[in-house]
Amino acid sequence: MRVILDTNVLLGALISPHGPPDAIYRAWRAARFDLVTSTTQLDELRRASRYPKLKIVLPAHRAVAMVNNMQRAIVLDAPPPLPDDVEANDPSDGFLLAMVLAGEADYLVTGDRRVGLLQRGCFGRTRIVTPATFCAEAL
Repeated sequence: MRVILDTNVLLGALISPHGPPDAIYRAWRAARFDLVTSTTQLDELRRASRYPKLKIVLPAHRAVAMVNNMQRAIVLDAPPPLPDDVEANDPSDGFLLAMVLAGEADYLVTGDRRVGLLQRGCFGRTRIVTPATFCAEAL
């Protein structure tokens, strides 16, 4: 099973060791599924982990360790652009949909309810679900 974790899920795993995002991250580390990421997402994770509001609750060494661990995932160099007929509600999430296509993912797990990824429900054959739903269905 191939899974893409939205950056907000990865950050959630770093911030709180007692929730679905952390359970998902630990399941990947235990080889229960294949994680698909990209250089774009790894750059976003590095950048977001340095936001002032996150630096207060997130030690830098934990974010660095996660990025280093994710080098063992399926890392896409540069997902191709989305086809012209596909639009992301939030343009900054377009790379996630491109990763879905390029990485042939079974799931895209996101906690971001405001931008419309979850409202899609699926993208091609890929299910788009919350961390809690993924834990209930796939772990």
